[in-house]
Amino acid sequence: MARSPRILGLAFCGGCSGSSQRQGAGRTTIAAETCVDSRLAILYILLWEGRVLERRLAAIMAADVVGYSRLIRVDEDGTLAALKSLRDELIGPKIAEHHGRVVKLMGDGLLAEFPSVVEAVRAASEMQQAIADRNAGLPEGQRIEIRVGINLGDVAIDGDDIYGDGVNVAARLEAMADPGSVYVSGAVHDQVRDRLELRFEDLGRQQVKNIDRPVRVWRWLRDAAAPDRGAVLQEASLPDRPSIIVLPFNNMSRDADQEYFSDGITEDVITDLSKVSGLFVIARNSAFVYKDKTFNVPQVCRELGVKFALEGSIRKAGNRVRVTAQLIDGSSGGHVWAERYDRDLTDIFEVQDDITQQIVAALKVTLSAAEKSRSAEAGTRDVDAHDLFLRGREMLRAVKKDRDMFEQATACFRQALALDPNYAAPCAGLGLAYVLDYQNHWSAAPETSLDAAERFADEAIGKDDQDPFNHFVVSLVAMFRRNYRRWGESADRALALNPNFASALNMRGVLHLYTGEPKLAIPDIERAMRLDPAVQQQYLHFLGTAYFVDGDYEKAATLFRDRIEVNPTTDLSRAFLASALGHLGRLDEARRIWGELKDINPKYEHAKHVARLPFRDPSDAGKFTDGLRKAGLVE
Repeated sequence: MARSPRILGLAFCGGCSGSSQRQGAGRTTIAAETCVDSRLAILYILLWEGRVLERRLAAIMAADVVGYSRLIRVDEDGTLAALKSLRDELIGPKIAEHHGRVVKLMGDGLLAEFPSVVEAVRAASEMQQAIADRNAGLPEGQRIEIRVGINLGDVAIDGDDIYGDGVNVAARLEAMADPGSVYVSGAVHDQVRDRLELRFEDLGRQQVKNIDRPVRVWRWLRDAAAPDRGAVLQEASLPDRPSIIVLPFNNMSRDADQEYFSDGITEDVITDLSKVSGLFVIARNSAFVYKDKTFNVPQVCRELGVKFALEGSIRKAGNRVRVTAQLIDGSSGGHVWAERYDRDLTDIFEVQDDITQQIVAALKVTLSAAEKSRSAEAGTRDVDAHDLFLRGREMLRAVKKDRDMFEQATACFRQALALDPNYAAPCAGLGLAYVLDYQNHWSAAPETSLDAAERFADEAIGKDDQDPFNHFVVSLVAMFRRNYRRWGESADRALALNPNFASALNMRGVLHLYTGEPKLAIPDIERAMRLDPAVQQQYLHFLGTAYFVDGDYEKAATLFRDRIEVNPTTDLSRAFLASALGHLGRLDEARRIWGELKDINPKYEHAKHVARLPFRDPSDAGKFTDGLRKAGLVE
């Protein structure tokens, strides 16, 4: 028997939880609580019935209340009243002020449309700031926080409603967003970055459900003014040896899903060059700041303080791959070396090796005997195993780290090992994944995850003790175990194999500060910042902590303020800043900073914070509590 279009449409929806159906106006619609997947069912019905939909380009805002179910359980009447007040007094007027239209209200959320993407982002940022100000005077249990996603895309118009991928992406961005934040797509950011005095953080490409291509995601940074590009990456002086940045290779494949492959090859080339002690190589994080951006190579080199840049492209089709690479002199923009490789996919490892060797030769770098002996890749020659490893590694870099990410990444690593049991890199990947699980409690037994991480890290070392990343993962596990000797030995070994390994430098610096040697920590952390300036906010906290442990509270306070400026929501740096100010006798300022901390994280407890800090000498941890006590913030 033929199934009706309405039934087919609902079957296509997949029976997602939270959806309900109601009849009206002679057709089936999906109730307000429906998930994004159900909109596909509606589109299917409309197409089946032969209806022609108007289409237009629009800026779409999706928003919902964070923790709505919990708020309803605690105080249903109060929550509903507060939400109505928020919509009537703030959200609705703010959308109207910026020429937007509320398309629909959906219980705890809404969908709005704007003719201008600039106005949509203005509305969202002003709305979030106003809600934060409104919440400041309320007890935690009465605060309503929302998250917002904004996309610029094509939408289908059906009466007052809108559908399509443009809407779906906005909804996925909203689901991904943190409480109180605004996430925008790359299309939105491209339109607003030079028009609004707002600052955004690049979260990279993210795979979102039911959207074929990965979406570039940017997060609005509240209380941070739009930066002068030169202020973000200060122009640095050239190192005393040949210096280079490997810019992300362009994915020229027809399949956008191959982005992980071009990114993976870029990262492998960065790692190969970083192992050469005669080179200064900018770290992967800072190199990928320039991904999918228009840039001037000499300007990039000036910003990062390097003499050369390597750029290229990758086209993968079936079992064939084309790689182009060109080495550019940053002072003149001229080409130093260029090559095109048309090879079978199985030859990709030789291509990577050849690129490294050609650059080393072009820059007239002399390899040590040890570097020559390990110049050949000791990984795998199984392209499928390598491909699975690249997929797993890319998943671990996802902005939104959750159980699905953990399970998919570990599955890729295990499949890679099944294809090549001697391949060390997936073991190290599993080690890192289980460290993340130990921190985030995704698996059924996270208490055993540190044991699993150590087992996989040791297995990686057994398969390949020449890979610096394997030793880095061992060092990371040792940090959590407070095994100071192994922590230091593994970090030292990683740096011996890769002198440009910024994360390992920071790891060794952190060891020094937690074992009572802050003066040794400072140069390691500063060098990590020089190699990887794009993530300096992470290093600023540790550098401030090193000066704090050394008793230089003035310098520590300056560094913690710098960290707060680039990461306005940090609670940990505020805690240390309040303590430093307590030591300096600036009690009013310490209390103000403490108040900001409590607004950001009302559940913060300094005793739990201290317990997590792996100080070997309790007196160093005591300096933190003493400063808070001097400021009258703890007893």
